[in-house]
Amino acid sequence: MKKKLLSALLATAMVAALLSGCGEAAAPAAEAPAAEEPKAEAEAPAPAEEAAPAEEAAPAEEAAPAAEITTVGVAMPTKDLQRWNQDGENMKQQLEAAGYTVDLQFADNTVATQVSQIENMIANGDQVLVIASIDGSSLGTVLEQAKAANIPVIAYDRLLMETDAVSYYATFDNYMVGQKQGEYIKNALDLDNADGPFNLEIFTGDPADNNANFFYGGAMDVLNPYIDAGKLVIPSGQKDFATVATANWDSANAQSRMQNIISSYYAGGEKLDVVLCSNDSTAFGVENALESDYKGDWPIITGQDCDIPNVKNMIAGKQSMSIFKDTRTLASKVVEMVDAIGKGTEVPVNDTKTYDNGKLVVPSFLCEPVFADKDNYKELLIDSGYYTEDQLK
Repeated sequence: MKKKLLSALLATAMVAALLSGCGEAAAPAAEAPAAEEPKAEAEAPAPAEEAAPAEEAAPAEEAAPAAEITTVGVAMPTKDLQRWNQDGENMKQQLEAAGYTVDLQFADNTVATQVSQIENMIANGDQVLVIASIDGSSLGTVLEQAKAANIPVIAYDRLLMETDAVSYYATFDNYMVGQKQGEYIKNALDLDNADGPFNLEIFTGDPADNNANFFYGGAMDVLNPYIDAGKLVIPSGQKDFATVATANWDSANAQSRMQNIISSYYAGGEKLDVVLCSNDSTAFGVENALESDYKGDWPIITGQDCDIPNVKNMIAGKQSMSIFKDTRTLASKVVEMVDAIGKGTEVPVNDTKTYDNGKLVVPSFLCEPVFADKDNYKELLIDSGYYTEDQLK
């Protein structure tokens, strides 16, 4: 089957360095919808254990020889969140450019719908499944059907839990995401030299989301020494993962909790210095609460995904940074995986120890994230073609 090679040159050396974390440069992204508020996301349950950094380079896994692959099923969780629209369209575009027929489905954040869609993909003869799960622990039965039909499964950005029917995992280094957020806070407050104390509040993701544990663990590994030393203080006392988790990554849930924290701990003029938010939907809720209820100077706020409303807030000075995960590069890596599976050659992975789903450690490829802020967002987001300038006005 004739395959096309995908590549697109990025405008700056910084962007080229970003893409090197996932191998070849990716094709241009589909235009993102101009949604004005991030929606929530949910994912697979996992124990909130401290995550370990990924290996520098793990051996590649060798796929079993397979018949030539022509059809790929791609299951995405929802169209309601900007990033999944981008992920799905990037995946479809790049797989089709490589010569595959693509069955792309969005499940409206309903597990039963996603199960039905995957069952149809199996029944229709799709030869590889790429699945970004709504709840990775709820797909065991349908994944067993895929295994029985000898269909390889690639977990996409969300680990499929409690199953041995997953072949590979393609994602960003989620522990590193948290590390970069923590390091941004450390540097912005000059914690190694400043006396402090600085007031901190924490918002992470859905407690049923395996990635949320890695984001939280990476950030807290950086910040805990300063908390222990008294340079960072949490007036609300809300620190443990279960307490600071945000159900469904929902902006409204984050906003409500932030409003309660402001009224309880900052109503007397106390200064809030920094809010660690694991992603942009939680950051957006925090920013809405601050806009309506907080009277002090605007704090440092972290985020993740570079959603359009958050980048606009970043430009306006209402969000300090957001982790940029260029999903075009992740789509390119999945195409490489599908190609290798079809040819029976080594499937590219660079981590074989970190992602234990409760049944096996899933061979993974981890792309490297970077952070965007008001100083570099044009290079990362506009010059690279990820967004147009008009989308961020």
